[in-house]
Amino acid sequence: MTPVQLTITPRDRRFGRDHASARHWLNGDPIATAFFNALSITFPRGEAFFIDSVRAFRDGVSEKLAGEVAAFIKQEVVHSREHLAFNRQVTDHGYDVTRLDADVTMVLDLAYSRPPIIRLAATMALEHFTAVLAHQLLRDPRYLDGADPELAALWRWHAMEEIEHKGVAHDIWCHATRDWPPLKRWWVKSLMMLVVTRHFLHHRARGMVELLRQDGMTRVRAWGGLLHYALVRPGILRRTAWPWMRYFLPGFHPWQVDDRALIALADTPYADARMEGGMPSAA
Repeated sequence: MTPVQLTITPRDRRFGRDHASARHWLNGDPIATAFFNALSITFPRGEAFFIDSVRAFRDGVSEKLAGEVAAFIKQEVVHSREHLAFNRQVTDHGYDVTRLDADVTMVLDLAYSRPPIIRLAATMALEHFTAVLAHQLLRDPRYLDGADPELAALWRWHAMEEIEHKGVAHDIWCHATRDWPPLKRWWVKSLMMLVVTRHFLHHRARGMVELLRQDGMTRVRAWGGLLHYALVRPGILRRTAWPWMRYFLPGFHPWQVDDRALIALADTPYADARMEGGMPSAA
C-alpha cells in the first residue's frame, strides 16, 4: 500500500524560460534528444486525460486519498504547463510535431470513447509505465549526462513527482472496483496494461523516428539507433522490463518498490547529491 508517511508535494517550478538550448540538447545526440522530445509531446494532453480519469472516481474516498488526489492533480497541471513550454522549444528548433500531435489525439479520442472505468484502468497502467521510467531516470544519472542543465532539471523534477504520486491512480482503482471479484479486477487491469503498452511503444517509436527523419536520418539508421538506445546503451526500456512485468503479479501495488530515497535525493541540488559509487539502489 501507499506509505502512510508519504506526502505528495506539488512543486510549482519553472524551467527554460528565456533560455536558449541547443537543438540536440542531450549531449549533442539526436537519438537521445528525440527519445525525450517525443515523450514530452504526449504529456500536456496525456496528463489532462489522467486528471479526468482519476477525478471521475474520487467521491467517497478516504480523507487521506482525497488529499493525495488533489495533490496529484496539482502536480499534473504544472507538469502540463512546463512541458508545453518545453514543447515550444522543440518547435522553435524547427521540428514539425504535427504527426506526433495527431497520434496523441487519435489515441486519446479512442480512450475517451471507452467507459470511465476503462479510462481509469488505462491511466493506472500509464502511471505505472511513467513511474518505472522515472525510477530509472533518477537511479542512474548517466541518462541525462551531458544534457542542457536547465532541461535536465526539468526531467528530474518531473520524474521525482511521477514517483511520488505513482500510487494514486492505483488506489483510486481499488476504491472504484472494491465490489469486483479479484479475478475480474486482475483481468481488466492486466489487459489494459497490454493494450496501453502496445499503443505507447508503437506511437512513441513512430514519433521518435519522425523527429529523426527531420534530422536527416534514414529509416534504417533511425530505427537501429533507437533500438540500440532503448535496449542496449543506455538501455532504459530493457532496464524497465522487470518492473513492468511486476504489474501482472496478483496483489501488486506500485509502492511495493519503495523509492522515496530517490525522491529525497532528487529534491536536493542534484550535482551535489551524487553518491560515491553511484545512486542508491531502490530495486
